[in-house]
Amino acid sequence: MLLLSGMKQAKKYGEVLHQTSGLYKPDKLMTLDNVILKNYPEEKTALCSTMKRQGAAAVNVELRIEAKGHFQGMFTLTEVASLNDIQPTYRILKPWWDVFMDYLGVVMLMLAIFAGTMQLTKDQVVCLPVLESLEDQTPVATERPPEKAFGSGTGEGHVTLAAAPLASKEQTDSVVQHFPQSSAVRQPQPTGLRTNLDFQQYVFVNQMCYHVALPWYSKYFPYLALIHTIVLMVSSNFWFKYPKTSSKIEHFVSILGKCFESPWTTKALSETACEDSEENKQRLTGASTLPKHLSTSSEEGSPNQSTPMLAKASIKFSAEKPVIEVPSMTILDKKDGEQAKALFEKVRKFRTHVEDSDMIYKLYVAQTIIKTVKFILILCYTMTFVTSIKFDHDCEPEIKHLTGYAKFKCTHNMAFMLKKLLVSYIVLIFVYGLVCIYTLFWLFRRPLKEYSFEKVREESSFSDIPDVKNDFAFLLHMVDQYDQLYSKRFGVFLSEVSENKLREISLNHEWTFEKLRQHVTRNAQDKLELHLFMLSGVPDAVFDLTDLEVLKLELIPEARITAKISQMINLHELHFYHCPAKVEQTAFSFLRDHLRCLHVKFTDVGEIPTWVYMLKNLRELYLVGNLNSENNKMIGLESLRDLRHLKILHLKSNLTKIPTNITDLSPHLIKLVVHNDGTKLLVLNSLKKMMNLAELELHNCELERIPHAIFSLTNLQELDLKSNNIRTIEEVISFQHLKRLNCLKLWHNKIISIPLSISHVKNLEFLYLSHNKLETLPTTLFNLLKLRYLDVSHNSIVVIPPEVGFFQNLQHFAITGNKVEVVPKQLFKCTKLRTLSLGHNCISSLPEKIGQLLQLTHLELKGNCLDRLPAQLGQCRLLRRNGLIVEDHLFDSLPLEVKESISQETSGNFANGV
Repeated sequence: MLLLSGMKQAKKYGEVLHQTSGLYKPDKLMTLDNVILKNYPEEKTALCSTMKRQGAAAVNVELRIEAKGHFQGMFTLTEVASLNDIQPTYRILKPWWDVFMDYLGVVMLMLAIFAGTMQLTKDQVVCLPVLESLEDQTPVATERPPEKAFGSGTGEGHVTLAAAPLASKEQTDSVVQHFPQSSAVRQPQPTGLRTNLDFQQYVFVNQMCYHVALPWYSKYFPYLALIHTIVLMVSSNFWFKYPKTSSKIEHFVSILGKCFESPWTTKALSETACEDSEENKQRLTGASTLPKHLSTSSEEGSPNQSTPMLAKASIKFSAEKPVIEVPSMTILDKKDGEQAKALFEKVRKFRTHVEDSDMIYKLYVAQTIIKTVKFILILCYTMTFVTSIKFDHDCEPEIKHLTGYAKFKCTHNMAFMLKKLLVSYIVLIFVYGLVCIYTLFWLFRRPLKEYSFEKVREESSFSDIPDVKNDFAFLLHMVDQYDQLYSKRFGVFLSEVSENKLREISLNHEWTFEKLRQHVTRNAQDKLELHLFMLSGVPDAVFDLTDLEVLKLELIPEARITAKISQMINLHELHFYHCPAKVEQTAFSFLRDHLRCLHVKFTDVGEIPTWVYMLKNLRELYLVGNLNSENNKMIGLESLRDLRHLKILHLKSNLTKIPTNITDLSPHLIKLVVHNDGTKLLVLNSLKKMMNLAELELHNCELERIPHAIFSLTNLQELDLKSNNIRTIEEVISFQHLKRLNCLKLWHNKIISIPLSISHVKNLEFLYLSHNKLETLPTTLFNLLKLRYLDVSHNSIVVIPPEVGFFQNLQHFAITGNKVEVVPKQLFKCTKLRTLSLGHNCISSLPEKIGQLLQLTHLELKGNCLDRLPAQLGQCRLLRRNGLIVEDHLFDSLPLEVKESISQETSGNFANGV
């Protein structure tokens, strides 16, 4: 009953206050009891004590409750703390100091929000005037009725008007009417000093002194702390948010996570451990049994005892060196293998992209410096304000004309709390600053833009893992602060050896022995041949094809010839097309002794494996690629002399001179072929020293005359100058000194005429003059009685001289694509003719004497003006229908018995062949 009575009196008194101050709405005051008891039950207890305080205190209760509700509606702690949030995957880039500073930031944020909440809900200043003379106030005290008091009664349960400021007499009387006098409740005589201020003046003085007397830091400390904390939080994680760095970081974290979880990483590291154990066993059991002259070490970085033959040519190899067998890798699931391959490609591209700049490193250093400077500034100006926060203040607001008092004594109820919070904040900032200083020390004590995988290389067989730099290196340093295992597993995807192992596993899984056997074919030389094109390596099953004779490897970047090639005892020919192959020592020993023919196609001369020049039993070497004048000295590589059994050297390139190192091969080289791509061959003096050369081909060398150096080759038997710019061959008379020359090929040139001196080359048996600009054949040409092959096709010859009958040994005569109109009867005196090509001329009739060519097997007449064929063709018993190149209507013009004879004979022979 007492509580309800007090609430009613307070509500009534609140209406009076509203009429005088205008601070609160009547509808809220009318429901004050409902607001307190229902909406704010936690303030129920505070109500009783509120009734015993001043009227201003009762008003402040509602102010604090209402302000508290508004503050909580603006933002929550969770919303502010979200400024410090990062993606969970970024935790691997958060070293301990960043994590510690994040927690310090959260604590400082909570402290700032707590201080702000307390200030909004509890902060107030209570002021009393400082009386200038007590005598001036004494009469006033006696004039006031002693019973008119409210807020600080001495009797328990009594409501009085004592220490509160007094209102006017009429207002006071109206208030007192609600407190009827009774014998049970007696008002004690008020004590203390009396003032002339009413309630409205006290509120005004309190507000004025709050802004005048209180130091600014006491009023704005929570807001400054909140702003500072937010700035520090943003600075800590800015490198995760900045567009130019966040994309790289996101990509790095994504790749790192996939590399860490990839099954290939586990398999690669487990294989390393397995190989280490095998090598240790080999050292313990086999080192003592090895001969002293053998090496027991392998090339660094090779997972087995193999040596890529990319060292200097002076290195010697031993065929007896033992090869350590290591367990083969477990076959990866196809999907895992493809994912691992994709990861290798992603890591390669990411490294190229990130190593070009150090933006991430600079940004992290910058944000750390900003936090350090911020800490120093906060600490410097905050320390000066610790002493300025105190409980009591003297206030002189210059409002004596409004209140009658010039000086007031005020108390700040939040002073002690704010001072403790400020000291706590300073301590947190100090710790935060120490961590920032340590971070700067870590950033600058060693170069973080360089990262070495030396430790990983020592612990694994992947000795080729490269060191990285710039942002890539910095990110790995940050990851090491989280867990060094991440960098170790990531390094597996930087190793080419690891990538090659993955390719090898996938390759062997795909290319089985059965599949390879299906690709084996027989070539034009009737040899078993296997051609592998654009694979990641050489499948192991290839070396199980022991009957293989020719192996072609094209566009295989990581071709490795293992010791198992020694099983292929029938292999004598190898082709490497843009395929820089590496061989093991045992494999090299086998190739050195058994390989006879080698084809190497390359883009640059440096791609030729150096072990090629140490194949001492090699007979034929074909080099196709760029060998221009600047690289001529590299062709020999000072090792051509080691090819002691080389007979044929084929160079298809763009040479401007014959390499001088080729003279090292002069004692045994028999055939030299130079096919240029149209580059003019200027210097051929080196040819003079090659006295044993029997065959010489110079194609597309832009020669205009027959080189004089050729006339010194006394053992030359065949000369081929195809596709040059030769216009005259007057030098042909010098060929009479080349007693062994029997084949001269001057086709595909621009020769206008054949000199009469051609008759001096009496030993000629083969003469190729097709695709020139000849118009006549000199009679002296037919003095070459040993001639067996004459080709003058695709010229402008009109007449075949009757002297052609002198060629009694002629077996092949081709004059296709000329302007011949008449075939002389003397031609058919060449009874040894097997091939006669008269196509695409202007011949209108074929002599009947063609029947004298009993050995004729090939006759070309297509493209002439013939209207019939002589029946005497039936006498050419070796002529087949497929050897008779003629229009169908001409063939049909033959007598029936001739056609049947040719057709039956052809059918019979075909049947017999089948």
